[in-house]
Amino acid sequence: MDTYATDIFEQLKGASKLLYLINPYETIFEFPHQVPDYHKQIWLPFFVLIFLEQIILVSKKKRKIRLNDQVTSLSHWLFQETGRILFRGAEYYAYIVINERYGWWSLPWNSLWTWCVTAVGVDFCYYWVHRSNHEVHFLWAQHQVHHSSEEFNLAVGLRQSVLQHWCNFVFYLPLALFIPPSHFIAHNQFNLIYQLWIHTTVIDDLGPIELIFNTPKHHRVHHGCNLYCLDKNYGGVLIIWDRLFGTFMEEKKEDEIIYGLVVSPRTFNPVYLQVFYTVQMITKSIGMSNLTDKLAVVWKGPSWFPGSPRLGLDEYKINVTSRIKYDNYIPSWQNFYIIVHFYLVFYQHVQLYDEPPQDLKTLPSGLILINNLFALTTFGLLFDKSSYAGLVEFVRCIVYLSTSTIHNSLNWCMYYIYGSSCCVWILYFLCTIKSNFANIRDS
Repeated sequence: MDTYATDIFEQLKGASKLLYLINPYETIFEFPHQVPDYHKQIWLPFFVLIFLEQIILVSKKKRKIRLNDQVTSLSHWLFQETGRILFRGAEYYAYIVINERYGWWSLPWNSLWTWCVTAVGVDFCYYWVHRSNHEVHFLWAQHQVHHSSEEFNLAVGLRQSVLQHWCNFVFYLPLALFIPPSHFIAHNQFNLIYQLWIHTTVIDDLGPIELIFNTPKHHRVHHGCNLYCLDKNYGGVLIIWDRLFGTFMEEKKEDEIIYGLVVSPRTFNPVYLQVFYTVQMITKSIGMSNLTDKLAVVWKGPSWFPGSPRLGLDEYKINVTSRIKYDNYIPSWQNFYIIVHFYLVFYQHVQLYDEPPQDLKTLPSGLILINNLFALTTFGLLFDKSSYAGLVEFVRCIVYLSTSTIHNSLNWCMYYIYGSSCCVWILYFLCTIKSNFANIRDS
C-alpha cells in the first residue's frame, strides 16, 4: 500500500513537467536507454486537470460535458500510445545512428549548457515541424487529426495522428550533429508534454509571459478556423519563433473563435478521422490533369490549386464565422455503456506498458490490442448513431469473450461485464425488432 501511495505521489509531483519546470540535473543521462518515459509520469496529473477543467466549465456554464468529443479525443490518444508501445521509440534510431557516425561536434552529455541548448534547439525545430505540418499537404493530412475537434479543451491535446511522429522526426535530424541522443530524447518529450496544458479556454491572459512563451491564449488562435486564425502561432514552448518569422497573431476578443477544421467531418469514428483526409488528398491528386500538378497537390499547401501561390489565396479560403456543432443525442444507457467499456479498454491498455517487447507478440497481447482498437471504433459508431453500431459491438463482445475464454486471459470481473454486455445487446435487438413489427402493424 505504501509503495502504491508513493507511486501516486511521484506521479502527481511530475505535474511540474507540464510547465517545463524541470531540474536539469535530474534529467541528464549519458545513454538513450537511460531516459525514462516521461509521458507515463504525467498522465495521472494531466487526467486530474482534465477533470477539473470540465468542472470549472460546467460551473461557469460555459460548456456542457460532451462525452462524445472527449472519448473521441482519448481514443486518438490510445491509438497513438499503442503505436508508441509497439515501436518503443524506433523513430529515434536514425537520430542515434547519425550522431554516432557524424556527431563530430557533439556537445558533452554531462553539461548544463548542453541541456539548455537542447531545450531551445528542439523547440526551434518543432516550430518548423509544426509549420510544415500545416503548409505541406501530405503532412497536414496527418496533422489535421489534432484539429478535428470542434471543442478546445485539454483532452484535445491528446488527439493526435498515429503517424505524426513518423512524419516529423526527420526535421530534428540536423540536431544529431551536435546534440547527444539522450538529451534530444528527453527534451523531445518535455516539449510535447508542455503543449498539453495550453489546450484550454479556462486560462485567459497571462501578462508578460505571453511575450515569450506559448500560452492558451496564443494556441486558441492556432486552433481556430476563422480566416484570421489560419496558419498562425506554430510555436511549441516559445512563441518568439512566430514573432521572428511573421506567423504570430493576437487573439481578437471581438471575434468568437470557431474551433475545428474549416470543413468539419460529421463523425466521431476515430479510424475515419485518422484516414479520411489522406483519401481526399489522393483523390484530389488523381483528378489533376498532369503529373506536375498531381505531385504539387502532395507537397504544396492544402488550399493550393493550379495557378495559385503555394499556400493558395485567402480570397478563395472559407471564412468560418459560426458553426452548429455535430452533437448527436444517444440514450443514457449507451453513454453509461461506453464509459464502462472505455474504462476496460484503458485498464487493458495500461497493462501493456510494462509488457516486455517479446510478450507483445503473443496471442493474448495481440487480442487485447485488436479488441481495444475495435472497441474505440465502435464507440465512435455508437456516438454517430450508426444503424449497424449495435451489431458491430455485439460481435466484438462475443468474439473477445470467446477467444479470451479459450486462452484463459480474462479475469472474472471482465468476463462478467462482457457476458452482461452480450445480453444487453440481445435485449436491445429484441426490443428493436418488436418496435419495428409494431410500426408495421400500425401502418
